[in-house]
Amino acid sequence: MGRFDEKVSIITGAGQGIGEGYAVALAEEGAAVVVADINLENASRVAAAIEALGGKAAAIQVDVSDPDSCMAMAEATIERFGRIDHLVNNAAIYHGMQIESMLRVDLDYYHRFMEVNLNGALYCSRAVWKHMRAVGGGAIVNQTSTAAWMAAGFYAVAKAGLNSMTINLAAELAGRNIRVNAIAPGPTDTEATHIVAGGKEHTDILLGDVMIKRMGTPKDLANMLMFLLSDEASWITGQIIAVDGGQSKRI
Repeated sequence: MGRFDEKVSIITGAGQGIGEGYAVALAEEGAAVVVADINLENASRVAAAIEALGGKAAAIQVDVSDPDSCMAMAEATIERFGRIDHLVNNAAIYHGMQIESMLRVDLDYYHRFMEVNLNGALYCSRAVWKHMRAVGGGAIVNQTSTAAWMAAGFYAVAKAGLNSMTINLAAELAGRNIRVNAIAPGPTDTEATHIVAGGKEHTDILLGDVMIKRMGTPKDLANMLMFLLSDEASWITGQIIAVDGGQSKRI
């Protein structure tokens, strides 16, 4: 018996990296998992791997920057599994992200970046909340970042906005028995992080302000996700939980 037997979970950006880890962890706990990603080939690979291990999964292509695509994702989930209990807004432009200043970043890129990294969470939440209400409630977890509390350019601006969106959606959806929280990872050992840092040889720089001197792992983050989606967190909403080895210091 798993914690999420009979539950249906959508994870966006689940075709690789942390999102893939989330999808696998949820499937291991009994959830039927929708592996949602703009790259259908990657999503299909993850879904097939979950099914090969005896889990339930479906690959659905989604562009989270397109509200219609998000609605189609929700409808396809209902058609396949009949309900929606969880949404994990993990999709983001990060792997291969442009490293540029606020004053110099190409504005077309900036607008696309914000549509995916900030507004995508809203579009997906709008697409699923009525389905959650129909089954008595649910839980949404947004993937933000400790960068939200740093001077880290437009990436930080998107994540700071996502923190605020988390709090405001939590307030709006509490009366529908839908909880909304966020996970703020610190430096995490993924291919994308190594690329953004300029290679593995440079990732030690990321640990300068981290109390526990190691990179986080997708498993560290998945452990928090499992808690936030579970009934054990039934009185927790509107919170941004840093899983960062002590990198962020807030009083």
